Amino acid sequence: MEKKNFAVLGLGRFGRNVALTLEQMGYNVLGVDKDEAIAAEMAESLTEVVSFDIRDAHSLREVDIANFDVVVIASKSLEASLMATMLCKEFGVNEIVVKAIDERHAIMAEKLGASRIIFSERDTARRLARSLVLGKAADLMEIDKDMGILSMNAPPELVGKDLIETNLRAKFNVNVIAIKNGEELIIPPPPRRKFVAQDKIFVIGTSDMLAKFERAMNVI
Repeated sequence: MEKKNFAVLGLGRFGRNVALTLEQMGYNVLGVDKDEAIAAEMAESLTEVVSFDIRDAHSLREVDIANFDVVVIASKSLEASLMATMLCKEFGVNEIVVKAIDERHAIMAEKLGASRIIFSERDTARRLARSLVLGKAADLMEIDKDMGILSMNAPPELVGKDLIETNLRAKFNVNVIAIKNGEELIIPPPPRRKFVAQDKIFVIGTSDMLAKFERAMNVI
């Protein structure tokens, strides 16, 4: 599966959480902020960080913004956010995600081409980063800031094997706590019950371990 390319415009609290989460999941992330001090602070944490005004069309062209699959616009400035949204749309960015200040901002951003609107802060930032990568392949329910339950269709790597054969706990430090097949819900799954393609599995673990598991299963 080809990896998506991400750009995050605005590295305030929300923007940096999105960018850092994507980077920690193994993706290349471009971070942009007008504040040179913020850009310098984030330079060691992201694949690439540059400093410029996101309202500047020339600078957006210079970083080849049109080649990014997803651009997250997280500026605290209404004017900058809307201008960047319009420019990204004009440049042909496929998915433009805008952190809205209020409902008025959201309405204007949608009219200018935003494909997704986000309102809240840190926890939403983490969920957003994961959902941008996962799409509809899987869903994460956070039960604590560092713990979650991942639900997903049984990946081909598991089909035909049982829990003992897959040895997920030893390999990834995650546990399959339930399997759903049609209307049947199996809690807990028997160790020798083999996974089939129609299964939906529920896996519990820390955020880092779940991300590692997802990558190994070619979900992300």
